[in-house]
Amino acid sequence: MKIFAYALRPFDELGFLDRLSHELGFDYDWTPDYPTLDNVELAAGADMLNIITNPMTPPLLDAYHRLGIRGIATRSIGYDHIDVAYARQLGMRVAHAAYPPEGVADYTVMLILMALRKAKLVFRHAAAQNFGLEGKMGRDLASCTVGIVGTGAIGSRVARNLSGFGCRLLAFDPYPRESLKDLVEYVDLDALLEASDVVTLHAPGLAQNHHMIGATELARMREGAILVNAARGSLVDTSALIDAIESGHLGGAALDTIEHESNLYYLDKGAQPLPNRDRAILQAFPNVVVSPHMAFYTETDVEHMVRSTTEALMAFSRGEDTPFEVR
Repeated sequence: MKIFAYALRPFDELGFLDRLSHELGFDYDWTPDYPTLDNVELAAGADMLNIITNPMTPPLLDAYHRLGIRGIATRSIGYDHIDVAYARQLGMRVAHAAYPPEGVADYTVMLILMALRKAKLVFRHAAAQNFGLEGKMGRDLASCTVGIVGTGAIGSRVARNLSGFGCRLLAFDPYPRESLKDLVEYVDLDALLEASDVVTLHAPGLAQNHHMIGATELARMREGAILVNAARGSLVDTSALIDAIESGHLGGAALDTIEHESNLYYLDKGAQPLPNRDRAILQAFPNVVVSPHMAFYTETDVEHMVRSTTEALMAFSRGEDTPFEVR
């Protein structure tokens, strides 16, 4: 079996993939470039594709199907960038990555603390040698109620991490976890939004969750509350969020992911105008932290992303089931 990997980073992912090729016995080739209709021929001779969070549209899928590609794996938990239904019509199997929840959960707690302690404003002023205190008073996490939207693997780990801070924890999930009921109080989404000082999102980027936090939901949040999103950008109506920040209703936001980011991350755009005005607006606010979708980025998680997707593609090549397949 031969895998062709797109958008593979030579400074981290390549080393893991190369070691796996010797351990598991497969051939591979790769490019740092993202897949386009202009470079599909790079995958000629391969059986499987390994990609990252780039759109896989019907025209692209058709092109790879003509080359004989039988399976695609994305090195991300989310897979909404792949037209899975169309891939299935072509007989192409699709997989996504799995990795331990600690990396994203730890990063989420960091974002919460940064927002509560106004870290962006503090560091921005310090860089300009403004060491004054006015306007920089923060809040203790222990005094807050934190609402966790989605208690899957990552949301559950966030709950366990936050339990050590002594804050009150609310949670919303269609499928409550019995194992968390000693740590969180499950409530409906409206009740969570109305009672929380911090709302952190850990729901999947499914169609039914698109803009689950819009103008109506933001208006329900407490005056001065903070919104944290280290899940999927599509969960939040960005325009409505900007309005809520500009009006002063929200006290701030900490975002590792925003809408329409696929043409930005993980690329060096330092010499180009950014094709995402919402990000530029959010980045300009002193009370909004925006990081480039890297909550996952730990050595452990990257290794698991490469390994899980590779194991899935090998299972596809053998006609076997794999827990990483998108069902």
